[in-house]
Amino acid sequence: MMVVCTRYSSDYESAQDLLQEGFIRVFQHLHQFKNEGSLEGWIRRIIVNLALETYRKNVNLRNQAELPSEYESEHPLSAEDILSQLNANELLSLVQQLPPTYRLVFNLYEFEGAKHHEIAQQLGISEGTSKSNLHDAKKLLQKWVSKLMYDNNNHI
Repeated sequence: MMVVCTRYSSDYESAQDLLQEGFIRVFQHLHQFKNEGSLEGWIRRIIVNLALETYRKNVNLRNQAELPSEYESEHPLSAEDILSQLNANELLSLVQQLPPTYRLVFNLYEFEGAKHHEIAQQLGISEGTSKSNLHDAKKLLQKWVSKLMYDNNNHI
């Protein structure tokens, strides 16, 4: 579950806090678990819902990051290129640096398999905004990955 918490948090300490609060909720509501699926899936849903709650309490939706034009790649990088040069911790670190709205939309769509209409409903945004945030998150990650790969190749 720590991996799930880390995806939704901006740093390791926040992820630990989310995990702790999540398990407190799990124990408070354990009597509601109905054995109609996996316990792991039920716990995961509680933690993701807690991450969404925390987001709603702490984030100002107007605080979006601008997409810098530096490090833009003329040719999109393939997943194989990225994975061959960057490790999982580097990629996770980049996802954690996304602005909170982008990070939530990205995680819900890419890792949780949520559809845009579901994300829009959960975050209180329009479906178009969800699509736009996902696109911008991917664009920002592409730029950061390009820069990181450029830096890694020039320090060898």
